[in-house]
Amino acid sequence: MQKKEPNHTKKSPIGSQQRDISGHDSARLQALLSSIGEGVITTNENGAINRINQTALDLLGIRHSEAIHKHFLEVVVPVYDNGNIINVFDRPIVKALQTGKPVSQRVNYLLKHNAILPVQTTISPIVMHGKPIGAVEVFRDLTAEIESDKLKSDFISIASHQLRTPLSAINMYTRMLQDGLAGDLTPEQKPYIETVLTSVKRMNTLISTLLNITRIEAGGIVIKKQRVYADELSREILAEFTPAAQAKSITLVADLPTHIAPIRTDSVLVKEICANLLSNAIKYTPKGGTVTFSLASTDKEVTWCIIDTGYGIPEIDQKNIFLKFFRASNIVSKDVSGTGLGLYLIKNIAESIGGDVWFESTENVGSTFCFSMPLTSA
Repeated sequence: MQKKEPNHTKKSPIGSQQRDISGHDSARLQALLSSIGEGVITTNENGAINRINQTALDLLGIRHSEAIHKHFLEVVVPVYDNGNIINVFDRPIVKALQTGKPVSQRVNYLLKHNAILPVQTTISPIVMHGKPIGAVEVFRDLTAEIESDKLKSDFISIASHQLRTPLSAINMYTRMLQDGLAGDLTPEQKPYIETVLTSVKRMNTLISTLLNITRIEAGGIVIKKQRVYADELSREILAEFTPAAQAKSITLVADLPTHIAPIRTDSVLVKEICANLLSNAIKYTPKGGTVTFSLASTDKEVTWCIIDTGYGIPEIDQKNIFLKFFRASNIVSKDVSGTGLGLYLIKNIAESIGGDVWFESTENVGSTFCFSMPLTSA
């Protein structure tokens, strides 16, 4: 449900009493703010700007007189990527003052002549005697970083496409050698051919992952919604990975209830998420371990959970596990073939289709990764 715009006659969400937060040594404080390389703005509890440094003025493209003593919500206007102005009560400074906690997020600021400035902002309430008496914002320009990320993504996309052609040729001719079309192979030669094919398969998987990531980051992922039966899809995934589990003597346990109401989503993307999570569980569980693939539903959502008795994730690494190229410290020494892209891709795909991914893990005990989707009675 879309939120209604607040009535301008209502009391300001930032406060109602005027209070200046400047200290006795005003000149020294102003010099300190001016020396900071990021934009800094402070307000009183009523939301009026009482200090702003030159970096903030330059980034916002305004003069000192256009900001000082003006209301923060009038001077700093955040917008969505499509240019629509963000509702007052959804803005970072209002959230910070309402919750009493710092708010950090990426947002766009609307400048003069409808220009857009992407920034990373952190807004913290200034608290005295348990009561907020203002707020301080620190923000930085993300334009260069976004452009750099775009160049990287473009390069990865182009390079990945160009690698596909020679890899296809390598795969085709290697399989011809394996099938004996160029003469029978000796027993000594066969393992080498199998190693080449395994490496080609791994490279193709990496290229597909990189292309999926560039599509997601560019907003180019195509979602084709249809009626999806979670239990049927789960059985297909289990059948696909049963041979891999058997090869490592891993017990693959299925906990799949029947008669689950269908969900309306993209079956290919849901399968991509579940398959990746199950593949990771098998990959990072030692021989003889157990992996459980479970499915459950409530009246609101359907949830897949993949539980393993594998290496687990060290607590110090858990906050970074969904970051691009990140790999847990205890895994690097055990598996050199990973890229640190799988979970990053899974998280982004899940969010793009309205789902969620989370986990619990204990090192040397195992991990539980779950993926949920809203349930609809289609």
